[in-house]
Amino acid sequence: MIAFLIFLAFFLLYAIIAVYGERKLSAFIQDRYGPMEVGYYGILQTIADLLKIIQKEDIVPLAADRKIFKPAPIIIFTAIFAGFAIIPLTSDLLGSNTEAGIFYLLAIVSLDVVGILMVGWGSNNKYALFGAMRAIAQIISYEIPMGLTVVCVVMISQTLSLQEIAFQQGIWINEIDPDAANFLFGIKALGIETTNIGGFLTWNIFRMPLFFLAFLIFFIASLAESNRAPFDIPIAESELVGGFHTEYSGFRWSLILLSEYGIMLLVSFLAVILFLGGWNTPLPNIGAVKLALWTSGEPGSFVGHAWSAFWMISKAFTLVFLQIWIRWTYPRLRIDQLMNLSWKYLTPAAIILVLLSALWRMLMI
Repeated sequence: MIAFLIFLAFFLLYAIIAVYGERKLSAFIQDRYGPMEVGYYGILQTIADLLKIIQKEDIVPLAADRKIFKPAPIIIFTAIFAGFAIIPLTSDLLGSNTEAGIFYLLAIVSLDVVGILMVGWGSNNKYALFGAMRAIAQIISYEIPMGLTVVCVVMISQTLSLQEIAFQQGIWINEIDPDAANFLFGIKALGIETTNIGGFLTWNIFRMPLFFLAFLIFFIASLAESNRAPFDIPIAESELVGGFHTEYSGFRWSLILLSEYGIMLLVSFLAVILFLGGWNTPLPNIGAVKLALWTSGEPGSFVGHAWSAFWMISKAFTLVFLQIWIRWTYPRLRIDQLMNLSWKYLTPAAIILVLLSALWRMLMI
């Protein structure tokens, strides 16, 4: 319950910050000012827009199927927010440390496809239906290379627990109590050696050189999963008015928008845990200068929670920044280019990485 309340508050605060940040970043890229009037440098503009949205009338078109139309945004939001239940924000703070965390995450988030289909079909609007079908085809196509890159990490780490994957990329456990660490997290049994250097050198993306390509495929697929440019054809304004949520207004429209920013953060958290060390510090120990220990803190302590949360959120926000930057830099792909990229390039490359990861794991034993 504590983790749920923390993530809910953090999720809402993040959405406000991300919307304002995207407006300012897009303005900078396009040589504009962006929001400037409401608050200092427009910092309160997003809050003003939020207050305006929740006061708008919840309009349901006469031709819409109300039983499908009304609950659809709630299903999308619930499916995405439920994914945060197994995200380890710190070394001790997480909702559920289930052994099948990755499997749960991929399964529950895929349910947003059902909500998107309900949004398009229930609207009884051709533009909304076209957008929904595009979104479903895109999400299903890019879930395959994304899932295969996750399999690569699982084979090397030999666990489906996100928290254990994060522990394997740290060094403080070796410094505090190596025997207990090896027993609790199965590091010795898995054939994974801890190191006194730590920092970014213990991240999966550096421990396994091929994981750089896996991370690149994962990041590209995450853009498609989030319907972000250059994969934003489901909401292409120049073709589909507003995309699959054309007929929505007020609170339900804001739920769909919140879900988009939520999936951006969720896939960023997942990428950080799988490839970029999770909540572990990126600073290595250099001789007698114990940077990794000084910027980690003891697990369970206030300092440990603070440092872990800082590194986890900083890394995730960096990836969110990259997603926003890409959106305002590159044009969107055509539908044929989008499908070719997934099925002809990313999926075969991900399959090859799975085979190479299996060979790498066999050589480690």
